[in-house]
Amino acid sequence: MNALVLTDVKKMVVENVDTPEIKDDEVLIQTKYAGICGTDHALYNGLPGSAAAVPPIVLGHENSGIVAKVGSKVTDVKVGDRVTVDPNIYCGQCRYCRTGRKELCDNLSAVGVTRNGGLEEYFTAPSTQVYQVPDNVPLKAAAATEPISCAVHGIKLLKLTPYQKALVIGDGFMGQLFVQILQAYGVHQVDFAGIEENRLALNKEKFGVTNTFNTAKGDKIPSDYDVVIEAVGLPQTQEEAVNATTKGAQVLMFGVGKPNQEFKMNTYEVYQKQLTIQGSFINPDAFEDSLALLSSGKLNILPLISHEPSLDQVTQYLDGTAKGVSKAVVKVGE
Repeated sequence: MNALVLTDVKKMVVENVDTPEIKDDEVLIQTKYAGICGTDHALYNGLPGSAAAVPPIVLGHENSGIVAKVGSKVTDVKVGDRVTVDPNIYCGQCRYCRTGRKELCDNLSAVGVTRNGGLEEYFTAPSTQVYQVPDNVPLKAAAATEPISCAVHGIKLLKLTPYQKALVIGDGFMGQLFVQILQAYGVHQVDFAGIEENRLALNKEKFGVTNTFNTAKGDKIPSDYDVVIEAVGLPQTQEEAVNATTKGAQVLMFGVGKPNQEFKMNTYEVYQKQLTIQGSFINPDAFEDSLALLSSGKLNILPLISHEPSLDQVTQYLDGTAKGVSKAVVKVGE
């Protein structure tokens, strides 16, 4: 079978490899689609993701496919099921796992990060990580369940009520997901700030955004938001997020900055406004909600997927060659 193998920093090669064998508690999945995200970009460049990836390794922690084989102890899925995989595997024994904070697990492993993932024709996963995809959800959309679940986890860390006025900063794929998810969770007004006019317009026309701000054109963001989602990860936008708040506001710092990155904020303002500034890491217990959002129609992501490369084109989306990408989902299998 074909597999796209990360063999070294900034080096990926399509290789013909053996179809993997499964253990008694594992599932063999024929990959249909695998998403490419910022974590894959980091791993390609030798930086850590949710965990460190050691080459040779097959990336692809966002994926969907068809069950091809199940281990002898697997009872919850069967051959032929349409599935997606929660990549993050927790040890269950460390201090964080035993105190209800498993996303902070000291021994985290992950499909597509520490073990081979979906950028190959067949991959394996523990049955505990495999979720059946509702019949009305296309597998192309289901491949994005993992990033959706990361956004849902972030939302669950906040206290949301319908009266709130929310702002999403960042018009990449994750920011566009947050626009729809905030509304699905009942927030009555969602505004959107970014730098790509076509994406801002799409979300206003199709996904219920009230106001848009193109900061590249000098639009000023008001300072009256109850909830602000920062989905970029740059000091400038992190500062904008804090500055956009009203009293009692919550700021979700979702965008991933560089390991040594810092930003400035007025600490008196944090005190005087009684702000909550919340980080968010990966996606514990959020796959069921994410699949329900897709199945219900409250979350429509197919218009956000801009590119569908093949395995041999993936490096163009990791080295910056490909331009104008909202979301790339690799078509791995027929």
